[in-house]
Amino acid sequence: MEVIAADGISFAYGSELVLDDVRLHVDAGEFVALVGPNGSGKSTLVRILVGLLAPDAGEVSVFGETPRRLTARARLGYVPQRPQLAGALPATVSEIVSAGRLARRGWWRRPGAADRAAVDAAIDAVALGDLRRRPIRELSGGQQQRVLIAKALAAEPELLVLDEPIAGVDAASKRLFRNALVHVVRDRGGAVVLVSHELGAVAEELDRVVVLKRRVLFDGPPADLAATGVSLVIHQEDLPLWLETL
Repeated sequence: MEVIAADGISFAYGSELVLDDVRLHVDAGEFVALVGPNGSGKSTLVRILVGLLAPDAGEVSVFGETPRRLTARARLGYVPQRPQLAGALPATVSEIVSAGRLARRGWWRRPGAADRAAVDAAIDAVALGDLRRRPIRELSGGQQQRVLIAKALAAEPELLVLDEPIAGVDAASKRLFRNALVHVVRDRGGAVVLVSHELGAVAEELDRVVVLKRRVLFDGPPADLAATGVSLVIHQEDLPLWLETL
């Protein structure tokens, strides 16, 4: 089943064309990495896919609906790049992650055993179990980012879109993060779209890599990209060099 269909997407900030006739399709059960140099339009495309921006041209659908009019919001999970949490927010890690269940169960229902289990699993998946009762304001920026990842995971979405979610995260946490994404795709049949400069932890799990530089320049299996000389482990350095030869 197709969960994302984007055809002919173009977008400009003023006179600066950021996306030009972009086409991207993602099916249920696919783990897709979206990569490209800084300024290539990755975050803009992601914001269009989740309905935060409207394209200047082209059409996009998520689960067959326009993203901004998606009726079952719990089906879509999104973790933005460098999110901001209010410094004075009194909520704890557990309370923030629990909020991820609201769209699925409804705000009028009390949390049940399944909700509590999903929250606990999501917190453990980002290695914050020891901090579950800690107020958000006492966490570092990287820890707050992991809280928002856990909040998205707790909703058990069918499509999870993440924009640079693990920058600066230690190796052990990256492995847990990889396992959580693999669970979404392999165990639950969901889809993941991951924007990241650090694909080493998930490289062996990816189904496709999409290289974006205003347009889609490559869309295929990781092995095919590696055959052109790009290492997914260090693609932050060698991908721009590869793009210069196209």
